[in-house]
Amino acid sequence: MPDITIVGEAQLRSLVALDLAAVDQIERAFVSLATEPVVMPPVLNLALPERHGEVDVKTAYLPRLNRFAIKVSPGFFNNPALGLPSLNGLMLVLSASTGLTEAVLLDNGYLTAVRTAAAGAVAARWLARPDARRAAVIGAGEQGRLQLQALMLVRKIEHVAVWARDAEQAAAYAAHVRSRFDIDCVVARSVREALARADVAITTTPSRSPLIEAQDLHRGLHVTAMGSDADYKTELAPSVFEHVRYVCDRLSQVRVIGELAHAVRAGAVAADAAFPELGEIAAGRASGRTSADDITVCDLTGTGAQDTAIAALALERVRAAGAGTIFHNDTTP
Repeated sequence: MPDITIVGEAQLRSLVALDLAAVDQIERAFVSLATEPVVMPPVLNLALPERHGEVDVKTAYLPRLNRFAIKVSPGFFNNPALGLPSLNGLMLVLSASTGLTEAVLLDNGYLTAVRTAAAGAVAARWLARPDARRAAVIGAGEQGRLQLQALMLVRKIEHVAVWARDAEQAAAYAAHVRSRFDIDCVVARSVREALARADVAITTTPSRSPLIEAQDLHRGLHVTAMGSDADYKTELAPSVFEHVRYVCDRLSQVRVIGELAHAVRAGAVAADAAFPELGEIAAGRASGRTSADDITVCDLTGTGAQDTAIAALALERVRAAGAGTIFHNDTTP
């Protein structure tokens, strides 16, 4: 049996940065969804509401890659009170030719965090105005920080407003942004205040009730909604759909677990309404923003294609560096 490469979080962090290479890798995954016969089953979601927790399992086969990943991603949102991270997990990488395990990436959710932030950058690259300078971040956790970092790879952000339910966490976020990026960052008193002058807004919460209403929108705004990755999560009010050009990562998926699913259930959008996917726009097969006045929304629920793409990039980097621990999987009696 082939050897299995086992890699821990520290090595993966040193080898896979949130940079333009990661953004480009995730963009190619979106394009694959639009142009190749990708095999991507529905997300398996195990909800543990009494624990304020959930586990997602995602996977996809991309014909252009010779391996695929199966990602297990727990999210337990009471963990910070215990001094533990909310997110963790791992990825199994298997050969697309034989199905044999090639690697176990013990990333504790790091690769998911990178690919999620990179997806936000892809959305901004194709949908935010080229002259976007002011950002609003809704949610002050790890993904809120990474989303801003990723956004700054594709847009020259000069001012940030942050809002979070936890005022202390929002203040810490603002201090971090001012220190790391040397740009102005203020704490907003409400979501509406945060969005008031924003060119780009990013929502990064596990909210179960809408945070952005139609009246919070204004001409030229782009919103990337990251949080609705389960059917009980939502960050956008259904009325938002009446005013925006809506784009998603995978239409079949957002009809089940995304912001679109909530809008359909509320009667704001027809159940069979068709919308472009981000990969179609990146591949030149659909239009996104058509004018500076458009209000655009990108609903990113997270796809197995992104997980396979970031895992493939990680394993390439690991092998090039000679990193990881080799497990000799000898099953001979």
